Amino acid sequence: MREILGEVYLVGCGPGDPELITVKGLRLLKGADTIIHDRLINFRILDFAKPNAELIDVGKSSKSTGYHQDEINQMMVEKAKLGKKVIRLKGGDPFLFGRGGEESEILRKHNVPFQVVPGVTSAIAAPAYAGIPVTHRSIASSVTFVSGNEDINKANSNINWHAISNTGGTIVVLMSRNKLNMITGQLIKVGLNPDTPAALIRWGSEPHQTTITGTITNISLQADVANLLPPVALVIGNVVNLRNKLNWFENLPLFGKRVLVTRTRKQASKLSGLLAQQGAIPIELPAIKIIPINIKALHCQLREINKFSWLVFTSSNAVHIFFEELHNTGFDSRNLSGIKIAAIGAVTKLSLEKYGIKNVVMPKSYNTNSLGDLLIKEVFKDQNILLPRSELGHYEFVAKLKSAGIQVQEINIYKTVIPKHSKKLATKIFKEGIDIATFTSTSTVHGLVDLLGGINQLRNVNIACIGPVTEASIKIAGLTPNIIAPESTVESLVKAIKTHFTR
Repeated sequence: MREILGEVYLVGCGPGDPELITVKGLRLLKGADTIIHDRLINFRILDFAKPNAELIDVGKSSKSTGYHQDEINQMMVEKAKLGKKVIRLKGGDPFLFGRGGEESEILRKHNVPFQVVPGVTSAIAAPAYAGIPVTHRSIASSVTFVSGNEDINKANSNINWHAISNTGGTIVVLMSRNKLNMITGQLIKVGLNPDTPAALIRWGSEPHQTTITGTITNISLQADVANLLPPVALVIGNVVNLRNKLNWFENLPLFGKRVLVTRTRKQASKLSGLLAQQGAIPIELPAIKIIPINIKALHCQLREINKFSWLVFTSSNAVHIFFEELHNTGFDSRNLSGIKIAAIGAVTKLSLEKYGIKNVVMPKSYNTNSLGDLLIKEVFKDQNILLPRSELGHYEFVAKLKSAGIQVQEINIYKTVIPKHSKKLATKIFKEGIDIATFTSTSTVHGLVDLLGGINQLRNVNIACIGPVTEASIKIAGLTPNIIAPESTVESLVKAIKTHFTR
């Protein structure tokens, strides 16, 4: 019987920032059956994997061997021979100190088809995020990349430190922390000027990036004093002095601020990504988990959907549950052709578009008060509305419609509960401290307060929220929101947080 072979893709995902993966790498990642990844990748990038993808962490550290290389090689071959599409996901670039060449040789030896997708190497990206160009027309026309893992005292070293020190260009040493003192000492020994500028960049391109500058004489001591741990890139050369003018990333308005994201795990990624773009450290603590309820009652309404003139959605959660159950009853969006649909929020509108709903009635301001005013103008007296929503619904919104004589059929189709793992996670997060807590709904407020057993741990924290309803819930809980997004979108929320810290 002929063997069915899959294929292996050696994909570099960049130095840390998930958005630095290439378009091709991201496309392949989204379709992978198995993802075999290293320790130093940003785990947010795995959010792009399909739900049923097999994720295998084979990472190594200086204190743990993880999987041996032979085991990783065997795993790639075995998974491919099962007919799977395998991504070997590596930090940086797979062919620059990433063992991509060795792994490719193994795959070729076993006749496993493979492709290589280059990545943005941390040897260039980490210095760039620290405001250090590795070349500059007036300063350095060459750059040398060196692995810091080799024992520089071994008899037959592959590294010619004498030649490297005489290039006159920039030197970048990756994986340099554990042998930093020996590396700088060796460079000085072979003739490099002891006053040559040097920089150490830890977690380059990540919001918790740390940069230390000095000279090759004192940079090792400075690293020890700062207790700077791996992963670290060492940059040596006069280009380091440009950091004084070009340091951009660490000057972003939210750089280094720890921002609590309380949305569901599924919904947190977008907000976390937007915060990271402004230099913040997103700390994801799902305060709620969405649980569908009253599904049988919803099916009854769906079978008689044509008796309603309007469908109104106030959250994307309601949209997803409604349409999933619509499909489960054998219907689709074509069965809604005679019904007008209204919603608030750009995300809710986008969710509707994913199900083929293009014409959505929306207020100019994304809040239930504005939606209520709009519906009072648009809905005729003999028309009725179906409102699928959370059990923590907007009662003032419904009361406003009913007082205007509009018939509203409410149905609670989901509830929110506190995820089991979040309590233990919350203890760790608040022990390390947070600067800002974000709330995007009433349920996230209730969820976090319940999770923490009160508001004491939030009293000295900046409170940021979306919309007047969430703001009111925060005040009822006993807190004062000091950052309020004018619109009910995560983009507006991040903009408001940024404005707060730059005024």
